[in-house]
Amino acid sequence: MKKITLDVFISEQKKNDPEFEEHYQRELLINEISKIVISLRKSAHLTQAELAKKASTTQPVIARLESGTDNRIPSLELLARIAKASHAKLHLSFEQDKK
Repeated sequence: MKKITLDVFISEQKKNDPEFEEHYQRELLINEISKIVISLRKSAHLTQAELAKKASTTQPVIARLESGTDNRIPSLELLARIAKASHAKLHLSFEQDKK
């Protein structure tokens, strides 16, 4: 049986299945947002409950967002409130595909 790496497998799936590519990119985005929110909260020395209160949301919302397992992508409004509550600014950018 031929062994392949995860990177090779993902690359093949992306080539052969456009729907896989869409779902994969969505999961990467959710995961990246999760990591950013965790880092931001910790650097602001806030608990999930404290951040939630300052951002006018609930602790379970912050917990779901940080878990990276929620299928929903948070709204820009929520991300802006989290940034403000953490004394940070929200920046949005686009990056061209390298093809």
